[in-house]
Amino acid sequence: MKKLYTYLSIIGLAAISTGIYSCHKNANGRNTLDLVDDATVMSLSASQYNEFIATNPPVTGTASAQMVQRVGARLTAAVQQYLADKGQSNLITNYNWEFNLVNNAEVNAWCLPGGKIVVYSGIMPLTLTDTDLAVVMGHEIAHAVLKHGNERMSQQLLLQYGGAALSVLLSSKPAETQQLFNAAFGLSSNLGILAFSRKQENEADETGLYFMASAGYNPNAAITFWQRMQAQGGGSSTPVLLSTHPSDESRIQHIRDLMPGAMAYYHP
Repeated sequence: MKKLYTYLSIIGLAAISTGIYSCHKNANGRNTLDLVDDATVMSLSASQYNEFIATNPPVTGTASAQMVQRVGARLTAAVQQYLADKGQSNLITNYNWEFNLVNNAEVNAWCLPGGKIVVYSGIMPLTLTDTDLAVVMGHEIAHAVLKHGNERMSQQLLLQYGGAALSVLLSSKPAETQQLFNAAFGLSSNLGILAFSRKQENEADETGLYFMASAGYNPNAAITFWQRMQAQGGGSSTPVLLSTHPSDESRIQHIRDLMPGAMAYYHP
């Protein structure tokens, strides 16, 4: 028992030490655990994105595909300007934006580091207008800019591998590292997606509203969109997006509370 206690104490001290020396402030100024280097994350992102697209060819030529391209181009231009105005353009260094619609019945969407955005066809019936789609894409871009996936991956590195560096883990356990990346960044519902924390959701809600408003989309649409998502969650199968992005009355009220600040960026 004494040996076990000593071992657990050592692990605890290692975790505390890792937390102290491996933190950074995200775009909102919150201290977050950071055990992943950008170069390795970007390399993994490109590799996993290319693999996904190879087996999920983008839809082209349809009204929905054109909608994704249209909203994506307008939104990302506004994101670039928003970050430049705040002196935070470094957050999207080496981003090469792409936005694709894929034919998948899941109610889902995601944005990877590097600006790779994928919208699943299953969510399109819930995005009745360009503005609705801007809610979804703005929110997912916010998760990427705020490095929430990096934070979740760092947490899992600490829990599962004692805080091992991502580059080291990739060399020794490439398959496990790829699965950890997919789970942290929401690429596949079959790999045990990690749910965003309430704190991360609140940050993405706020920043996503600013992004869409800066692009000239009315942020009030976020309230009705998430109400629609909440209604979908009452069915027999929960939409994938709700497995990682919980929607409830407290969250919708929080979005209402954010609205005055978001409207300050809205100039139709």
